[in-house]
Amino acid sequence: MRTALSALAEPTRFEIVEYLRGGPRSVGQIVEGLGLSQPQASKHLRVLSEAGIVDNLPKAQLRLYSLRPEPFKELDAWLDSFKGLWNERLDRLDSFLRELGDHNP
Repeated sequence: MRTALSALAEPTRFEIVEYLRGGPRSVGQIVEGLGLSQPQASKHLRVLSEAGIVDNLPKAQLRLYSLRPEPFKELDAWLDSFKGLWNERLDRLDSFLRELGDHNP
């Protein structure tokens, strides 16, 4: 998961991932859609692939890149683990604010 977060922290890679949410794309489509150079797109796609975020599927002369669901499920589960913590803190804040309101006319 740390590798995925590190890969997604770079703005261009994050933008590529957002673009791939629309479905599988070739490098050419990514280059055209995001205004990147081909070497730049390929470099970022390699990092995303090594991080396990994207798969590439050969289709004739093209390679189609698509998102892998597993890393996003892991990130979702990790973020979900914080819900209890934040709910508890927000409940305490709510109680504190109510008490504060009860003491102020």
